[in-house]
Amino acid sequence: MKTRLLGLGNPMLSDDGVAIHIVRALAQDPRCAGADVAEASVGGLRLLDLIIGYDRVVLVDAIQTRGGQAGEIYRLRVADLTETLHSGSSHDLSLTGALWLGRSLNMRLPPDDGIHIVAVEAADVRTFAEACTRPVAAAIPEAIEAVVEILHLLLV
Repeated sequence: MKTRLLGLGNPMLSDDGVAIHIVRALAQDPRCAGADVAEASVGGLRLLDLIIGYDRVVLVDAIQTRGGQAGEIYRLRVADLTETLHSGSSHDLSLTGALWLGRSLNMRLPPDDGIHIVAVEAADVRTFAEACTRPVAAAIPEAIEAVVEILHLLLV
């Protein structure tokens, strides 16, 4: 079974790049052998190109929730993504919308239960900076371990 580890975000926008930092570290980690590691600054329909043909996917991304604490780590599934703080449109579909459309077009995509999401609560996703804010940077080692735990379950 093919497994993709995919970090999403913009490494030039402070905390929005946290997933890129995480997957770059994991690409060098022997505990992730067996997963195809990639990073991207895309979402919506463009995300489908990166997960077509994979049986399982671990997505890593920054997230902003109502009342969330910067650096908090979430383990999510597709079913958990019921609302968004940003509106979706045909130009920028949500993950659930993109998956629905891709499956409607008979794309070979992983099932919802094959998609795992590790998200880190972001404080600042607007400032041009290559470094994450202090609480988000401090959460990176814990997020790495969360991804490794998921991959261990998927790859054994």
